Amino acid sequence: MAKVCEGSTELMKWIAEQDVPDHNHLWTSAQWRSSVRKNLVRWFRNVARDLPWREHSTPYRVWVSEIMLQQTQVSTVIDYYHRFMKAYPTVVQLAEADEQEVLSLWEGLGYYRRARSMHAAAKKIVDDHEGKFPTDYQEVLALPGIGRYTAGAILSIADQQRLPILEGNTQRVFSRLIASQAPVAERQTQRLLWRFAEAMLPRTEPGIFNQAAMELGALICRPKSPKCDECPIQSLCEARKLGLQSEIPGKVKKMLYEDRQEYAFVIAEKTSGCSEFPQRYLIRRLPKGVRWEGLWDFPRTTEQVYESVRAATLGISAELGLKLDVKDPLISLKHAVTRFRITLHVCLSESRDLAGPSARPPKPWQFATLEEMDALPMSVTGRKIANFLRSRAIDD
Repeated sequence: MAKVCEGSTELMKWIAEQDVPDHNHLWTSAQWRSSVRKNLVRWFRNVARDLPWREHSTPYRVWVSEIMLQQTQVSTVIDYYHRFMKAYPTVVQLAEADEQEVLSLWEGLGYYRRARSMHAAAKKIVDDHEGKFPTDYQEVLALPGIGRYTAGAILSIADQQRLPILEGNTQRVFSRLIASQAPVAERQTQRLLWRFAEAMLPRTEPGIFNQAAMELGALICRPKSPKCDECPIQSLCEARKLGLQSEIPGKVKKMLYEDRQEYAFVIAEKTSGCSEFPQRYLIRRLPKGVRWEGLWDFPRTTEQVYESVRAATLGISAELGLKLDVKDPLISLKHAVTRFRITLHVCLSESRDLAGPSARPPKPWQFATLEEMDALPMSVTGRKIANFLRSRAIDD
């Protein structure tokens, strides 16, 4: 970690030596930095949101919140955080948990790799650190799923270590403060903003400053229509002076989405017309290396694109080792995964290979009732299919 330099001479020398974007060099002034800190921290102490992970900011609690908040809104995370901390109040209890239970609690937050990495990191903390969350920067960086920003956030907020942070909100705030119009994703811009974040850290309570900068980005210095009139550091903001607050930071390259058709198949167990037992449906736990690994799902096409339901049926039949007959379309669901905008066509299907009383689905497939699915972690669309089947059964 580079040592933070307060001297404007050294900062100017650093700027001259680096290939960084054009920006205002006012941040090399210790007086300017001091004014920003004081105004921002004073504002934060008065308006900070009452968030559960701020009540008792241990490294473990901050870690859980930071992982959940990645690409997820605060309003969505709060209830998940409460449930998660109730189930796993310590890192040891998280390490001892079954991965399926962890994924069930995570269901609906998306980006499930975060939950699997957090579970793996908890195990590593138990194995390598006697169940205590490490407070050494390099040791925290070595944990699965933790990078420079997350390590800095955990240790500055929970342990008041003088470590910078840079994420979506602070990138925007810092870019506007120094009027850097270059795209934030570019390497040179990242180098400048990390250096700026280091230089801005106060000698005491750096975690408070880091939280204040993130809070400003979340509440005031928003991507669109920033509330400059309510900003506690508006008089110190170069973008505000130049009228560039709507243009800064530079444009982020937009994702080009690709439309895609996928197919899912609802295959009910044959019960010879008997209604005494609940209906069961074919599902499996998804293996490693595929979309939503570790979750449970109905048969569906994800790895290969098919142009029609007939072609998809043949593909899934070959994958299952069963001959499927499609009966009726049930529902179509729209969702997005990475660069794809997907329309999922859900079809009711049958297989004569599963018709006999002794017929068993090929492993790892198995039949499960909707009630049994309630206890299993499922993808968002898988859960929607299960809920649709439940509502359909009620209507019938």
